[in-house]
Amino acid sequence: MTKLIFGCGYLGFRTAKLWLARGETVYAVTRSAKRADELAEAGIQPLILDITSDVPLSPASTSNPGEPGKFPADIDTVLFAVGYDRASGQAIDEVYVGGLARVLAALPESVERFVYISSTGVYGNIAGDLVDEGTPCHPIREGGKACLAAEQLLRSHTLGTRCVILRLAGIYGPGRIPRGKDLLAGLPIDAPAAGYLNLIHVDDAAWIILLAEQSALLPSLYVVSDGQPVQRSESYCELARLLGAPAPRFVAPAPNSLAQLRAGSDKRVHPTKLMHELSPTLLYASYREGLAAIVASASA
Repeated sequence: MTKLIFGCGYLGFRTAKLWLARGETVYAVTRSAKRADELAEAGIQPLILDITSDVPLSPASTSNPGEPGKFPADIDTVLFAVGYDRASGQAIDEVYVGGLARVLAALPESVERFVYISSTGVYGNIAGDLVDEGTPCHPIREGGKACLAAEQLLRSHTLGTRCVILRLAGIYGPGRIPRGKDLLAGLPIDAPAAGYLNLIHVDDAAWIILLAEQSALLPSLYVVSDGQPVQRSESYCELARLLGAPAPRFVAPAPNSLAQLRAGSDKRVHPTKLMHELSPTLLYASYREGLAAIVASASA
């Protein structure tokens, strides 16, 4: 079976390694020749192209499946996990929506399942209430708005009947512990102490992608978190304890800053449908186990 990944980064790369371990053939799209070399070293087939360019995308010919910049013609599963690089100078809509539109128009008919990585940011501020797949979406940040627009585009496409949309909570894991360096330096956290964080460890998120690819009914939508929302103050106090850092101090974020927008998104993600239908066995049941493992590994 052949898998194609758009966005083979922090989450996509781990998913690729799980597919490779199952004996699958994995292709991944990148804009960077350096990154292409890294992917090839890991056993992933790199495809160098830019989904936001005006160059038409299309499948490779069956007689020459290695054509530069072309998709393999026998893909059965696509993972779209593209992130937004603020340094790119591109509008987030052009990456999330425009890029997705070009990909959908170019994919071969062989695609049986399209897994789209979205965000719980599509819900906006729910004032601490529970959210699930049926909660109305009122995003307040540009990222959430772009994710919702991309979801709507995918649903309206032919592949919408073969898609699984995963709205992920905040991803954390090795090398990605928010504010860890600030805590060690004794710097204040520019966010209110009150307010819920919803999290999923990157390794658990990768396994859930494989479960969705294998078992989800089509089409499907799931919210994805560990199901253990935690108050921001509690999470950072635990992280400070594990790091041996001073207790966290919280200050009001600057008006109209990204930190203020993030702080305004207060909700409790309720992944009951995910747990009932896909029954994932999480490696890290909550942020406590996940943070402890990350800190212990970094100290080893």
